[in-house]
Amino acid sequence: MSSFEIGLASLAVMVVLVYGGLWVPFALMLTSYAGVWAIKGSPLLAGKLLALAASETISSYFFGVVPLFVLMGYLVSATGMGRDAFDVASQLFRKLRGGLGVGTVGANAIFAAITGISIASAAVFTRIAVPEMMRHGYNKKFSVGVVAGSSVLGMLIPPSLLLILYGLLTEQSVGDLFIAGIIPGLLLAAVFALGVLIMAWLWPGFVGHNITRPAEDVSTEIGDLSRKGLPIASLIALVLGGIYGGFFTPIEAGAVGCLGAIIIGLARRQLRWADFWQVLTDTGLVTASICFLIIAAQMYSRMLALSGLPSGFGSMVATADIGFWGIILAYVAVVILMGTILDSSSIMLILVPLMLPVLSGMDVNLVWFGIVTVLAVEIGLLTPPFGISVFVIKASLDDDSISLGDIFAGAAPFALMMLAVLIAVLAFPALATALI
Repeated sequence: MSSFEIGLASLAVMVVLVYGGLWVPFALMLTSYAGVWAIKGSPLLAGKLLALAASETISSYFFGVVPLFVLMGYLVSATGMGRDAFDVASQLFRKLRGGLGVGTVGANAIFAAITGISIASAAVFTRIAVPEMMRHGYNKKFSVGVVAGSSVLGMLIPPSLLLILYGLLTEQSVGDLFIAGIIPGLLLAAVFALGVLIMAWLWPGFVGHNITRPAEDVSTEIGDLSRKGLPIASLIALVLGGIYGGFFTPIEAGAVGCLGAIIIGLARRQLRWADFWQVLTDTGLVTASICFLIIAAQMYSRMLALSGLPSGFGSMVATADIGFWGIILAYVAVVILMGTILDSSSIMLILVPLMLPVLSGMDVNLVWFGIVTVLAVEIGLLTPPFGISVFVIKASLDDDSISLGDIFAGAAPFALMMLAVLIAVLAFPALATALI
């Protein structure tokens, strides 16, 4: 077999292993090792090459941003700022029909501007927003659906772990990617909010027939809302203002944000030692999982490079008569399809290295392409059978009467709204590039 054929065979084997239920990092590592062994003819050389890939990958300074932003997300959750964001947003929109749904979207947008990880948003607002909405007469499917849909804002509104990962894979400026995510992220939040209002008026059977509004409390209008909103606003201004103002890099912003969250938690007396230890434990588990996946994907990328598959694939696509938009639309379709079986990081780590050689000769703005990629990947967070956000919500629920099917059904309208925003960004690239 030629090196190219070995690369194709390893890709097919990897897909079979993943569909068979093997954990994605193990599937990537096994196929990488077997592929390099077959190409070079030496198991010892294959092991040394992959060990070198692992050490070079994880020792990179830029990967320090992963544990820092994960830690900041868990600190924000542990200090009660997620609940405060929901309280502020729900009070602001309480007079609207479907106002608690809009408030959930708004709270997730605020939370996303601090954390950058959708799993944390899904877990936090499942415990906070779902019981509150159901208590006020909202349908259970809608209640979990709006949380599932709006939780994905954490992957687009900066800071975003997916944008950081994309920047590392493509050697693009993480700061430029963060800026590019602002307009699409706010647009997606606005579309979600508008969609909730439209569904509340035109589809009351889905949202809830007997919706009641939260009681108006004058004390919450000024004093309480200010007390709850100021810490969140301060942390957002500290992290994003520092990045965009040029005071520190995105990596340093993660460390500054963690320190700010700790100070806020201690000042409010909402961060106990037991909470802090749990935060560190959860951060370690998530970071280890992400880094293990990144190492495996980098090994796989090295094997693909040795096989010549990416460059060969790029040549075939470049000579195919489907044009630029044919390539982009086919890529988006594959990303959304892979979202049914893989998590977002795995999709990006597998597909982006394959696409880079294809795009290199097309003068494509890789920052715009990154926003398109993240939007397409986000849709996969809500689609069965995988839908990681849906599974996080199910695991966080205390109500056994709500099934996975209910959550997927509730999230379906939001997946369609995300598709509409993706089409808008494809049609109008300035939505992603105007601020750069």
